[in-house]
Amino acid sequence: MYLADRHRPAPPGAPATRGGRAARAPVARTVILLGLVSLATDISSESAAAVLPLYLTAGLGLSPLAYGLVDGLYSAASVVVRYLGGWLADRLDRPKQVALTGYTVSALARTVLLWLPGAAVVAGVLGVDRLGKGLRTAPRDVLIAASSDPGSLGRSFGVHRALDTTGAMLGPLLAFLALWAVPEDYRLVFVISLAAAVIGVALLALLVPDLRPARAARTADQHTGAAVDVARPTVRMLAEPGFARLVGAAGLLGLLTLSDAFIYLVLQDRNDLAALWFPLLFVGTNLAYLALAVPFGRVADRFGRARVMVVGHLFLVGAYVCASGPVGSLVLGAGCLLLLGAFYASTDGVLAAAAASVVRPEVRGSAIATAQSAVALTRLAAAVVFGWTWTLVGPGRAALLMAALLAVVVPVAWLLLRSAPGPGARR
Repeated sequence: MYLADRHRPAPPGAPATRGGRAARAPVARTVILLGLVSLATDISSESAAAVLPLYLTAGLGLSPLAYGLVDGLYSAASVVVRYLGGWLADRLDRPKQVALTGYTVSALARTVLLWLPGAAVVAGVLGVDRLGKGLRTAPRDVLIAASSDPGSLGRSFGVHRALDTTGAMLGPLLAFLALWAVPEDYRLVFVISLAAAVIGVALLALLVPDLRPARAARTADQHTGAAVDVARPTVRMLAEPGFARLVGAAGLLGLLTLSDAFIYLVLQDRNDLAALWFPLLFVGTNLAYLALAVPFGRVADRFGRARVMVVGHLFLVGAYVCASGPVGSLVLGAGCLLLLGAFYASTDGVLAAAAASVVRPEVRGSAIATAQSAVALTRLAAAVVFGWTWTLVGPGRAALLMAALLAVVVPVAWLLLRSAPGPGARR
């Protein structure tokens, strides 16, 4: 991977050359810095979140349906502020400042855990953390898009997600080591979480440049003689068919997408994993995600970002099947974690790259937030429905039902995007 000490992509249509051939644009320094910010922040959030599913179900005795409500509400809690973060990043043309606010909110929430531990406080703090995450996600992705070559958005997002996932892998691992060294001492986990959050905020505040994507786009239009479209309403731009179909396909697939924590509970229930080993399931998935994020980003740039996002859900179908497999099968358990990591690698950053490539820079924040919010809302429905189905027929059959339905929906989403006009549908 190459690093570039630049924060502005080369103009489209004028690729760099090396030895007479088109050269692959280097990964911008800003992308690497944002990846390090996310690495530290994910150590913070995931070290605490890794113990939450088992804590709520085994420790507090929540039923699968109740956990489905909690898990879904956490996923959807950030929807309003997620769009607000994207809109503010576009409106103010200050994505760094909006993102910094979100990271700071999450860091401040961690301090509460040190002084007021307890079930209600843990649930509340993680809810605030999700709000901070919702506020910062779209502005951060705007910074990634603004500092990247337009033809390499998938790779840039893949590099960022690889660093992000490194933190998501280290967080549960540190939680496991802390609980192994001092059993049931959750305060130690909270100290680790707070320290990592503070490091992430400091990196963003001190090292990441304050980019102005909308101003840069207007300057580029004036330089090339293109018409500067400053009056076109945001809503009208977001209603472009290519973007609307992308959001529709992502939302449709989200209706049958479970969180990784819910899948781990299926594995834990069917294989009777000890509580001590539960956080390592997160580590296994994130290790696969880390290895595959950049390759899938490159594939998306070459063959189509929206297409890769849709096909990536087939990995999730496989993960559901593995999770519902024979009790005690270590091979299927490992396969589940690998497939789940491949699913995240082929959909998470790829969706953001696809949304960023179908609209103008002035509304990228709103576009990315809209696509991500559609997924978050539909996953709320998926979590509640799956929790209810688990209660009726058991975890194995419920997971198989989700797999069958998702296998049917993937071709529908593919056809929906295949007929979409505009560059976002073809890239």
